[in-house]
Order: sequence, then C-alpha cells, then structure tokens
Amino acid sequence: MSAKTTHFGFRTVEEADKAGMVRGVFTGVAPKYDLMNDMMSLGIHRLWKDAMMDWLAPRPGQHLLDVAGGTGDLAFRFLSRAGRAHATVLDLTEPMLAEGRKRAASASIPAGGRLDWVAGDAMALPFRADSFDVCTIAFGIRNVTRIPDALSEACRVLRPGGRFMALEFSRVPNDLLRKVYDLYSFGVIPGMGRVIAGDSESYRYLVESIRRFPDQETFAAMIRDAGFGHVGYRNLTMGVAALHSGWKL
Repeated sequence: MSAKTTHFGFRTVEEADKAGMVRGVFTGVAPKYDLMNDMMSLGIHRLWKDAMMDWLAPRPGQHLLDVAGGTGDLAFRFLSRAGRAHATVLDLTEPMLAEGRKRAASASIPAGGRLDWVAGDAMALPFRADSFDVCTIAFGIRNVTRIPDALSEACRVLRPGGRFMALEFSRVPNDLLRKVYDLYSFGVIPGMGRVIAGDSESYRYLVESIRRFPDQETFAAMIRDAGFGHVGYRNLTMGVAALHSGWKL
C-alpha cells in the first residue's frame, strides 16, 4: 500500500478520498445511529462506555475533548460524573453533531456543566496545544485516514498530565468465538442496517473497518509512538472491544 492510499473497509482508496467517504457514511446513518448502536450490540455498548468512565474517573473542573463524539454519548456521561466540568464534542460530520445537539436540548446537563460542539478533523484538531485535561475517542479512531496523525494531535492538545482514552472494537483472541462473531457481523449487521437505517452498505463498511483495525498490542504501540506514557488496555466482552489508556507525561 503506497503512502497515498489507505483502506476503506476492504477496499483500497486514495487517502484524499477517505474522509469524504467516511463523512458520507455517517451523514447517511446519523438519524438512526444511536438506535443502530443499541440494536447491533444488544445495548452492550452502553456498558462499555460506562466502563470507560469508570476507568477515567472524571473530576470536577476537567475539560474533556471527545473526538468523533457524534451524538454526545461520552460527553453526557462525562458531565454526569464530573458535574462542574466542560465537554467539547468534535466530529467530522455535521449531521452527527446536529443529532447530538437535539439530544443535549432534552438532556439534563449538571449545574455548572458546559457542553459545546465543533466540526473538525481528528488529524488536524482546531485547538491550541495543552488545552484539555482528557481526550477520548469511542468507535471513531478506525475511521481516521492516518491514525498516527490523530494520536499525535490528541497528545498535542492535552495538557501535561492529561489522559487519552480510546474505546474501539478489537481482536477476539478465541478462534471459535471469532468465527461466531464474524457470522453475526457479516451475516446480520448489514441486513439490520438495511431494515432500520435503510442502508446496508454503510454498515458493511463499518464491519469491514473493524477487521482492518490493529489488534490490541499493535494499537497500544501506536499510542506509545505518539508520545504517550503508562499505556495500557483492558479487553471488554472477551476482546470484542478494548479500552486503551495513555498519559501525556
């Protein structure tokens, strides 16, 4: 694969084209995104995000940047636990942010909590260096054209002592479970996307993108290479997903 090409699911595409293709996927699925997450994971994604907050342990006064934050799931959880804090949700796709703003309008933001929404690219964050206490990304890093660039940007915008956390689908180590998981992923999820969201191809891409994402150890090494220290990860649901953590020292 040359320096000017990358993968979009199982396809090889020009690097310059991928962001627009990803934007197209999430523009199409935005109205049904949260419902599909519940249906695809049988609601387990909520437990994974709660586990992320448990490990993160949000505190009052912190400023969170949630990259690829879409409809605000992590930001709402962060503010609920931190209370008087600030969350900034960044996403490449404006329709996803619009869905998040709708949710925020009906959500109960804690007193003293601040929440804002920014359209932007994970590989070129529109923020000054040393601006945030926490940077998170959930189920978004695998859609980035150049993952090392996004990790370096996360490190740049964090204050010294700040924490990076990523929640992403990962590599199931058990061969039998992996076969069952593949049957469900490729045999059920695209059809579910067609029925619920009217879009099977976008969900086929999302399934393929999971299979192209690095395994736990490889991704942990990428986080270290971006400049983070004390890097570690925890498998969730037998490795279907994994939580990764690193600190800007």
